[in-house]
Amino acid sequence: MRHVITVVLQRAVVAPLFIVVTVLLWTTLPLWLVGGYIVSPFVPGWLRPVRLLWLGVVHLTLESIILVELFGLWIASGFGVFIRNPFFERIHYDLVQGYLVVFFSEARRVLRLKIETVGPSPDAYPGEPLLVFCRHAGPGDSFTLMYALMHWYDREPRVVLKEMLAWDPALGVLLTRLPSRFISAHPAKGRDLEAEVGDLARNLDENDAFVIFPEGGNFTPERRERAINRLNRLGLHGMADRAAEMINVLAPRPGGVLAALEAAPEADVLLVAHTGLDHVVTIADVWHSLPMDKLLLMGWWRIPREDIPTDREGRIEWLYEWWARVDHWVDEHRPVDLPRTRKKSPHQR
Repeated sequence: MRHVITVVLQRAVVAPLFIVVTVLLWTTLPLWLVGGYIVSPFVPGWLRPVRLLWLGVVHLTLESIILVELFGLWIASGFGVFIRNPFFERIHYDLVQGYLVVFFSEARRVLRLKIETVGPSPDAYPGEPLLVFCRHAGPGDSFTLMYALMHWYDREPRVVLKEMLAWDPALGVLLTRLPSRFISAHPAKGRDLEAEVGDLARNLDENDAFVIFPEGGNFTPERRERAINRLNRLGLHGMADRAAEMINVLAPRPGGVLAALEAAPEADVLLVAHTGLDHVVTIADVWHSLPMDKLLLMGWWRIPREDIPTDREGRIEWLYEWWARVDHWVDEHRPVDLPRTRKKSPHQR
C-alpha cells in the first residue's frame, strides 16, 4: 500500500511539478544568472553560485525531457502492457545511459573532476555476468559507478537501492520498468528482502551487472558508530569488534550479498571502492565543495567464484575480510587536489 501511494504521488504530483519548475527556471534564467554573478564575489570559489545553478538547470532539464519520453513510451507500449519486453527495456537503458553521459560530462567539467581506475576493470573480461559489491560513500560515487558500468563497459545494471530514491520522478519511473529493487530500512511486515534480492540476481546474462551496496547507506562517522552498536545489541560482538577496526567504511550487512551469491552461482564478484567524493552527500556539501578540482580514484577487484566459500559462515567471514581490505585501500588513497594543468594518465577517463 505504501508503495502504491508513493507511485501515485510521484507520477501525479511530483513529476508534473518537476516539469513546471524546469520551465519556470528556464524562463527566468537570465535573472538567476545575474543574481549568481552578483553574489559570486562574496562567496569562496570562482563563480560558485553560477556553477551550482547550472548543474541544477542541467539536472532538471534532463529529468523533464526523460519524463516526457517515459510518458510517450508508456503510450507506445500499449499503455504499459508491453513496457517490460526486451525492446522497451533496451530503450529505457539507453535513456539512463544518455542522462548519465550528459550530466556526468557537465558535472565533471563544472566540478573539475578527473577519474582514475586502479586495478582490473570489467572490460578485462566481457561476456560474463558480474555481481558488483560496492562501497557506499555518497550519491556522487554511486552515480560514477553507474556511469562507468554503462558507458565504459556496456553493462546493464540491476540495482538494489534505497526506497527513498523512488521519489525522484524520472529515476523512480525508470527503475520500476527495469530490473531493480527499492529496499526500505524498515520493511513492511512479511516482506522478505533477501528473497527479493535473490530474485533480482537470478538469471544474469553476459552483459548484466547486479549491483548492491552492502553497507546499506552512505558512510558517515555517526552511521559507523550506530552500525557497531547495532551489532553489539544483536550479540554479534565478534563482528562488532571487526567493524570497529574499519574506520573508513560501515560494517557490511551480509544478507543481500549472501542472497545474490546463492542466486547467481555462475557469476564472479567485482568489488568496487572509490575516494574523492566521500563527503558530497547533500546539496549543501556540493555547495561547500565547489570548485572540486579533485582526482577521483576507483579501485576494482575481481574475485573468481571458486575463491568464494560455499557455506554461509564462510561467506560472511570472506565479506568482512574483503571489506577490511577496502577500508585499508581507502585509507591509502586519500583524495588529492589537482594542479591547474595536469597531463592525463593512461588510466584516466
